[in-house]
Amino acid sequence: MTLGELIKRLGGTLAQGSPETDIARVTSPFYAGLSDLAFAEDAASAAEALASSAGAVVLRAGAAEAYPPAKAIVEAAQPRLWFARAGKLLAGTPSATGVHPTAIVAAFVQLDDDVSIGPGAVVGENASIGRGTRIEAGAIVGADVRIGRSCHIYPRVVLYTGTTLGDRVIVHAGAVLGADGFGYVRDPETCAYTQFPQQGTLLIEDDVEIGANSTIDRGALKQTKIGRGTKIDNLVHVGHNCEIGEDVILVMGTGISGSSTVGNGAVLAGQVGIGDHVHVGSGVILGGQAGVLSGKTLTNEGLGVKPGTVLWGTPARPLTQVLREIAVLGRLAKGARKGSGVRDRGSGKREQE
Repeated sequence: MTLGELIKRLGGTLAQGSPETDIARVTSPFYAGLSDLAFAEDAASAAEALASSAGAVVLRAGAAEAYPPAKAIVEAAQPRLWFARAGKLLAGTPSATGVHPTAIVAAFVQLDDDVSIGPGAVVGENASIGRGTRIEAGAIVGADVRIGRSCHIYPRVVLYTGTTLGDRVIVHAGAVLGADGFGYVRDPETCAYTQFPQQGTLLIEDDVEIGANSTIDRGALKQTKIGRGTKIDNLVHVGHNCEIGEDVILVMGTGISGSSTVGNGAVLAGQVGIGDHVHVGSGVILGGQAGVLSGKTLTNEGLGVKPGTVLWGTPARPLTQVLREIAVLGRLAKGARKGSGVRDRGSGKREQE
């Protein structure tokens, strides 16, 4: 693809060079060659990219005082985003391979044009798979599952009955979507547990990406829903009846208990724990290992903090507040040691004064 074609698709300004410059891929300045595109966001990274062998560089206007004459230069307001979108365009779409001879496709399955089903994959009865979707080796698509257009289902993914995927959904290897939620009723006399009916559905909207070995349970009696554009990291669990909004980020190790909601644009960092029946408001940012107790509502407005404020700790509260609390506890502990006549030695041992 030429640089001119990329600019036509993505915007930006060709500040130097020819629009006919051929671009084969995006890469780091360290590995770049004459047909590669690099990017820079500040003066330091601009100097590195401009000194590299990359044939073209995308950067912010004013990031460098001068451009090397041999390089094609694209100026964009958000060079990282421009670079990422260029990468997707340059990667293209793999050619459809059809249904592999070892795949098992049940009766009455609807396969649109350009669908690919890999070796050993299984597609259950009455499933529907949209145009251009790829089902990789060993994936299991349950009966009556609906998959939209241009989706990519990686190897060994399992989609239970009752699961619906929108368009351009990516599900990485080992993910399990639509399994029974963890819901049981206890008999107080015998202490035995009986499963509460788990017969709801799971809806994954357009442009969602789900990481490897993540799990999302279907609803108990209603629907679990993942909103458009949400990105889910590896090893994340979303319980039954949850509703996750649009453009939410869920990072590795996050666990969301049943019947909780997360608002649009929220960010839950690594190992965040959410109790059941919790509401996390739109735009809330929870730092790593933060926790929200069952039944609580957590919003920026309710806490009186500005959007973009990082919340941390359990129960989650503004990071600045947590750091002040830690500092106060440190001073109290230090005072207690002095008052008891005990001092800490550099060796880690304690000695009576």
